[in-house]
Amino acid sequence: MATAAAAKGIKEAVFEWEGRDKNGKVVRGEIRAGGEAAVSASLRRQGILLTKVKKRRVSGGSAIKQKDIAVFTRQLATMMRAGVPLLQAFDIVGRGAANPRMGKLLGDIRADVETGTSLSAAFRKHPMHFDALYCNLVEAGEAGGILEQLLDRLAIYQEKTLALKSKIKSALMYPVAVLIVAFIVLVVIMVKVIPAFKDVFSSFGADLPAPTLLVIAMSEFFVNWWLVIFGVMIIGGYMFMQSWKRSEKMQMVMDRLLLRIPIFGNLIHKSVIARWTRTLSVMFAAGVPLVEALDSVGGAAGNAVYAEATQKIQRDVSTGSSLTTSMIGTGAFPNMVLQMSAIGEESGSLDHMLGKAAEFYEEEVDDMVKGLSSLMEPLIIVILGTLIGGIVVAMYLPIFKIGAVV
Repeated sequence: MATAAAAKGIKEAVFEWEGRDKNGKVVRGEIRAGGEAAVSASLRRQGILLTKVKKRRVSGGSAIKQKDIAVFTRQLATMMRAGVPLLQAFDIVGRGAANPRMGKLLGDIRADVETGTSLSAAFRKHPMHFDALYCNLVEAGEAGGILEQLLDRLAIYQEKTLALKSKIKSALMYPVAVLIVAFIVLVVIMVKVIPAFKDVFSSFGADLPAPTLLVIAMSEFFVNWWLVIFGVMIIGGYMFMQSWKRSEKMQMVMDRLLLRIPIFGNLIHKSVIARWTRTLSVMFAAGVPLVEALDSVGGAAGNAVYAEATQKIQRDVSTGSSLTTSMIGTGAFPNMVLQMSAIGEESGSLDHMLGKAAEFYEEEVDDMVKGLSSLMEPLIIVILGTLIGGIVVAMYLPIFKIGAVV
């Protein structure tokens, strides 16, 4: 059986089988087991005579994304609310997973649950895919007997978080794509166009204008040192990203800088506030104690500045301070969030008020994304016009002077 195989540490796989039941009817299915012998023994106990068995080949598949986890959570919550047993729900979701890696992950979790491991403990074995927030909410649901309700809240939380990230990415996608194209165009101009103009100008035998000389010098430098320039850009970019990921000091510096960037800084700030309030609202509504809930909130905000502020809040709350007072002490939260938090604490509906604050800032992000889309187009046109137009004018100045002389 799958249980015995898992208990003995035997590596399990999915087998596709075909056989006949007691009435001689052909039946087919899939089963997770440690080998063909285990498959045959398991089916024989069910009164099925095995005729064919084949190990299902699993291709590598793509990396498991947050969207895969969100879809799984929604499916699991829906089936549990419909009364489908947990193990059977895992079987259904695992077979329907489009990503083979996701199917294997769910199979591993199912095997752990089948051997008696709690669902939250099974999730904790895969921290790359199920963070502390996810596991803590599942554990609270198991303890309170409301697992299907908390899975539903968790699914809503993940869907809103993904929607928020998608809106921000869509706001950044257009300017980034245009700037990349502009960079490629500038490279072509520097490498191909300007050297051709230089050969033409060398036959004039006259002094060239300063802007033209500057552009030609830039082109010569780029042509001579393009390998070094691209090497420095690639290596420097890689080292910068690694430092950003691994160094806490670098994360703090960059996250502070991101919050102060004109236009986009306000968008990032509101999205961080939305995630922070949404996470704390979900955790508190699930019955997780405030001090423990704050463990997950800082990381879920996605910004080192607010992670540090959350740690300070947690220390203050653990010594008896109210949440609102602790939030005021950080100086990181807008008045609207502080007022909603104070009202929630006084009325005993903190989760509800924080949820309202999250909805407000999610709508603000949505409105800003729509506004940025219309604002960025003329701004990018001005930037590109200045760069490329300036180069074109600089290269045509000598021709204009010759025309005036003629």
